[in-house]
Amino acid sequence: MQDAPLLFDHRALAHRRQRAATDPVLFLQTAVADEVQERLNEVNRTFTAPAVVTGWPQVWANRLPNVTVVPDHDTLDLDIGAHDIVIHHLSLHWANDPVGQLVQARRALRPDGLLIATLFGGQTLHELRSALAEAESRIHGGLSPRIAPMGEIRDLGGLLQRAGLTLPVADGAKFDVSYASATHLMHDLRAMGETNVMSGRLRNLTRRDVLRLAAKIYHDSFGDTDGRVPATFEVVTLTGWAPDESQQKPLRPGSAKHRLADFLGANESKLDPSQD
Repeated sequence: MQDAPLLFDHRALAHRRQRAATDPVLFLQTAVADEVQERLNEVNRTFTAPAVVTGWPQVWANRLPNVTVVPDHDTLDLDIGAHDIVIHHLSLHWANDPVGQLVQARRALRPDGLLIATLFGGQTLHELRSALAEAESRIHGGLSPRIAPMGEIRDLGGLLQRAGLTLPVADGAKFDVSYASATHLMHDLRAMGETNVMSGRLRNLTRRDVLRLAAKIYHDSFGDTDGRVPATFEVVTLTGWAPDESQQKPLRPGSAKHRLADFLGANESKLDPSQD
C-alpha cells in the first residue's frame, strides 16, 4: 500500500527559512517567546534542564540558562528523559505529524515535566486567505493549495491527550498587525520564512494580475480609513505535563464524598418525569 503524500515539503521550508535568515522578520517569534516566558514566571517551579524546538534558534539563545535548542526536524534531537521542560516554539503548524512531534517532546521530559507548544491557529491570515481565494477564483476560475490549513483550538487541544500528556490546556491569543498594503504583508511573510510550502502547491510563480487583484480585494474588504490593512495572527498555546504519580487524578464516578448541593447550600430534589 502506497503511503499518503506528505502535506508539507520540509526541504522547501528549510530553503524558505535559509532565504529569510539573511534579513529575518522575527517580531512575532519574539512576542510569542516573551509570552511563554511570562507563563513560566507564573509556574511555581524552577526549571534547570530546558529544551526548545524551533526553526529560529536566535530567538531563544539567551533566554533560558543551560537551554538545549534543536531544530524542528521530523526526528527531534532530544535525549529521552533529559529535560524538565520542552518548549516547541511556533513551528508545530508545519509538522506533517504533529502528534508525533508532541510524543517525542513528551519522551524527552522527566516525570512531571512541562511541555509548552505554540503554533499558528485557524484565524491566522484569514484576511489574506479570503483575498487570494477570491482573486484566483476570478482570474483562473478555481483555487490552488496556497495557504496551509490551520487547526482550531478545540481540535489542537486533543493532540495533547493523544500524545500521552496529562492536565492538557489549550488557549489562543490574537496578534493584530497593521500594514501599509497587502504587498507589505506578503514581503514580511517571506522574511518570516512563513510562505507556502505545501506539497501540492503550484511550482510556478503567482501571476502578477492575481497578486494585484488580491491586494485590491484585501484593501476594499478590510482596509481602514487611513488606507492601511490589518493582518490577524492567531497563536495557540498547548500546555501539558509528562505523567507522574504525584499529579492529581480525577475521582472515579460515584466516589465523591460530598454532594454539590451541600457546598451550594441548596435543597436537592428529584426530578419528576411526569412534570416534563
